[in-house]
Amino acid sequence: MYDRLKGFRDFYPEEMSARRQVFDGVEDAAARYGFREIETPALERTQMYVDKSGEEIVEELYAFEDKGGREVSLTPELTPTVARMVVAKQQELSKPIKWFSTRPFWRFEQVQQGRFREFYQTNVDIFGSEAPEADAEVLAFAADALTSLGLTADDFEFRVSHRDILGGLLDAFEGEVDTRDAIRAVDKRAKVEDEEYLGLLSDAGLSYDDAEQFDDLIASGDLDAIAEFGGDDVEDAVENLRAVLSAAEDFGAGEFCEVSLTTARGLDYYTGVVFECFDSTGDVSRAAFGGGRYDDLIDSFGGQSTPAVGVALGDATLQLLCERAGVWPEETLSTDYYVLQIGDTRDVAADIVRELRDAGNVVETDVSGRSFGAQMGYADSINAETVVIVGEQDLENGEVTVKEMESGDQTTVPVDEFPGDDDAPTYEDYE
Repeated sequence: MYDRLKGFRDFYPEEMSARRQVFDGVEDAAARYGFREIETPALERTQMYVDKSGEEIVEELYAFEDKGGREVSLTPELTPTVARMVVAKQQELSKPIKWFSTRPFWRFEQVQQGRFREFYQTNVDIFGSEAPEADAEVLAFAADALTSLGLTADDFEFRVSHRDILGGLLDAFEGEVDTRDAIRAVDKRAKVEDEEYLGLLSDAGLSYDDAEQFDDLIASGDLDAIAEFGGDDVEDAVENLRAVLSAAEDFGAGEFCEVSLTTARGLDYYTGVVFECFDSTGDVSRAAFGGGRYDDLIDSFGGQSTPAVGVALGDATLQLLCERAGVWPEETLSTDYYVLQIGDTRDVAADIVRELRDAGNVVETDVSGRSFGAQMGYADSINAETVVIVGEQDLENGEVTVKEMESGDQTTVPVDEFPGDDDAPTYEDYE
């Protein structure tokens, strides 16, 4: 007997039924916005992640040497891969480039609620537009994806921030401040005690008093005061943030957005507007997902400078949010028809099965030579709505029996009239 690896999950059919509904809902929302589906490899060169995030990232990867002697890793995220793809065909691709994909990723990290070593994400990205409308469209897509699952403004909120506001404020203080480390500290603000957080800001180069003043400014959310304190660069970033929020309002996502400059996003490649989605009730303590702008990444991968913005919806935290709100789909099987065979009736049953399937129905039939009772028990276990009983005695009369499972009602139907022209004939059609 083999145990499942820690941080990896099995999904049985009932669970996959619910997951498929959620994935389909999110992907349908992406398609409605004109995002085009792509597929990407499970392996990339490890050096790509080292160049992006530093040597220490290898400890978080499933990294190894393949049989060709290449240092490779299972992909821990999609952004570097899509950046590589854009660079490879940059001159051929029409702008803006709008892509999405749903696929698994792998990170070797501590397993906890909503975080696994293998996980699934739907990634949605726009390349080639620096306009606020691109950021707003990503926010609007994310809102539509969630509302299509049954969530409302009472269930979730987007906490929207701007990396250039944070960086500009840090530059406004005296002394040499490591902006990257300070923004990483802001990202940890809600996860550590106040003294530890202020200590991290101090370690990044702020005096203790300046760290307190900086935190007071970003916590206030007063964009006018922040712009006045930070100078021209911060004022420009504030105007950009306001433009994105204005466009988001026009695109129907405004009610879900609130300014939260204590939201930073931990990844270093973010450059402008960033946001995270949270459960409005606070019952799910961690962000359900997040995204933002990363205008410098394509350039760092050797391509022409190309602005970009995107979002990634992870399966585990999205499930927590939907379960808390009571909208996670029921984990159950669904079958339109079970065609039950009694005696030597396979040829007639097979014809009925094919016709029902050709009409788009989910249909099962016996493949194990089981008894009548065993077949009825199986039909019940797969939640068959209708059972079509094809028996030797009925066929002698040119009939089959149609049984509605929920009510138990049944009737006989001429075999040459079933299933007929109706895509989904039911008991009521023949009673």
